Amino acid sequence: MLILRFIPIALLALTCDADAGPSEAATEQVRAQLIASVDAVRPGDTIQAGVHQEIIPHWHTYWINPGDSGLATRIDYDLPAGATAGPIQWPTPGRITLGPVTNYGYEHEVTLLSSIKVPEDAIVGGVFPVKAKVKWLVCEEICIPQRVELALDLPVVAPGQDQGRGSELVGKAQASLPVASPWPVSVTSGNNGLTLRITDTGLQPDNIKNIWFYPSEWGRIVHNADQPRLVGGGTIELKLQPGDDAPTASGGRLNGVLAVTENGSDGPVTRGFIVNAPVSAAAVDIAPAAEPDLALSSALILALLGGVILNLMPCVFPVLSIKALSLVKHAHQNPLQTRLHGLAYTLGVLFSFALLGSLLNVLKASGAQIGWGFQFQSPLFVLAVAYLMFAVGLSLSGVFSIGGSVTSIGSSLAEKPGYTGSFFTGVLATVVATPCTAPLMGAAIGFALAQPPLVLLAVFLSLGLGLALPYLLLSLWPFLQRCLPKPGLWMERVKQGLAFPMYAAAVWLVWVLAQQAGNDSVAVALGGMVTIAFAAWLYESTKTGGRATRQSGEGLAALALAVALTGGYFGVEASFAAETRPSTASADNNWEPYSAERLNALRAEGKPVFLNFTAAWCISCLVNEKVALSQRSVIDAFRQSGITYLKGDWTNRDVEITRILAKFGRSGVPLYVYYPSGAAASPVVLPQILTPEVVTQFIKASTRAVSQS
Repeated sequence: MLILRFIPIALLALTCDADAGPSEAATEQVRAQLIASVDAVRPGDTIQAGVHQEIIPHWHTYWINPGDSGLATRIDYDLPAGATAGPIQWPTPGRITLGPVTNYGYEHEVTLLSSIKVPEDAIVGGVFPVKAKVKWLVCEEICIPQRVELALDLPVVAPGQDQGRGSELVGKAQASLPVASPWPVSVTSGNNGLTLRITDTGLQPDNIKNIWFYPSEWGRIVHNADQPRLVGGGTIELKLQPGDDAPTASGGRLNGVLAVTENGSDGPVTRGFIVNAPVSAAAVDIAPAAEPDLALSSALILALLGGVILNLMPCVFPVLSIKALSLVKHAHQNPLQTRLHGLAYTLGVLFSFALLGSLLNVLKASGAQIGWGFQFQSPLFVLAVAYLMFAVGLSLSGVFSIGGSVTSIGSSLAEKPGYTGSFFTGVLATVVATPCTAPLMGAAIGFALAQPPLVLLAVFLSLGLGLALPYLLLSLWPFLQRCLPKPGLWMERVKQGLAFPMYAAAVWLVWVLAQQAGNDSVAVALGGMVTIAFAAWLYESTKTGGRATRQSGEGLAALALAVALTGGYFGVEASFAAETRPSTASADNNWEPYSAERLNALRAEGKPVFLNFTAAWCISCLVNEKVALSQRSVIDAFRQSGITYLKGDWTNRDVEITRILAKFGRSGVPLYVYYPSGAAASPVVLPQILTPEVVTQFIKASTRAVSQS
């Protein structure tokens, strides 16, 4: 990349000259004009003069630091004796990227100002001539060095006389200049590069469109590297990849411009802030191998694909199977009815994801630290879903069924033929999907949670569309429907069999509840389930009797249901309040509970560390721990490599773990991070679906890379 910097220097010898004019000149690509802030000067004054460039579309000129290649524009002023010209005042630049090359410069137009001091002995009534030789490099796919000579004669008037308004371009140029940062700026250097941090900004994260740091000196950072950012709580953090001439922690400084683009009433507005900060050594801390900023289109595609894969997760597949049975029942009937069922199901999924996204936006606006599956951090929500899974299981087993007037109620959602039932099956699928994280989802949701509300909603709706897509295509595409088996007695048997995954889900959720609220909550949950089963039996056994019998049965069933819900609420609240069990590892485990202090100590000693951020309600996490992290081959690999295994538990709300997840570009668990040996080693993020081979191969590859470096 360094050789690119010398190409424009060689080309400069082939400079093409443009015809000089009194104050402006033009080449094929650039029109240049010499301007001033006044129409006349006074002895001893300081004025602003500069060169305004109009650049044709697709071409650009360069900033003081041109980036990977290019040459900064140069202005040599020829002034009368005693007059002086200051350095160029550079407006906030933009990025121009061509393949692996990233340059800093200007497109369309730019004005480069300088302060000019008029001598005290300038003769009133005379002329103050300003001449400038201007050299620049203008590039598209090719680069052309160009030079013009400009001149401007300004009358000299007596002190107190009107100087005129000068060119209006000067004021516009001054408005585009970066200003001193009104906020504290710090730069730290660690084993994962440079971190530029600005605090107490008062900026609203949802209003920020983009943030980018432009170093004023070449080689300070890698120009074409992404700059992952963290914005929140009045703080802006940018992760910068050090370049060939990066500042060190011992007295180095980082100079440049931080460009912040915000959404304004008339469109995006960019402001530049001057950065001139000493670099200090960072404390050993978690430093993410952060994923680059996604484009919205990429995030939408990842969310869509993640939603499709989510159908194969153990929490969603039983619900989808139940709805597929309903489709089999209708596949050989009215095609329009089948399509409407698919659309109703999709609408239920999209409605639920829109509701979830809106709730996340509200929580973000209130300053809460949240992530995917956050609602399962509430013991009461876990209890409610456990009751729902148990009720669905009872309905599938034939213990009870709800009449047509209330086809949308709880346990009958998955099997009712009405469109309302299809809609609420979509809602149910969304509820049971949230404790699962499918591949590709992590980056998309992490992106969404850092974006404005409308972008977050768009990503969540794309995720919901992916979740609904298999059933939607099956209901809309006649060819796929013809591949379905014919209805028969087998459907009733399969439906009854699908009750058992629902019961298993309820058991799992009760176990999750025990992790959150203690063992007493198990008795509360099981007692509530017995009461729900009694309410279902009572309702079903009395609904074929007379009017008085039906009303009595419905009333007693409703009372029993109310007792189950009320008792569950107060019982779990009391159990959770009394639960103070610390998170500790047993002697049989090969892991230690995560803490920032423990990680910092291990990293300071250069020891390898494996981080596992998990939650009891995350099925993907539990499966990975069972099939991969608990296997003898992985345990032996950890022991032989001297790896300390730290586990962070996100079952209950933990702001610190939420912050760490965000640093790695994730919004939920699981997250697996491996730090190889050596204090300067960069962390490696493992996939969200693990096997013993995946873990051991990552360890071997990372260890080999460290030993070769």
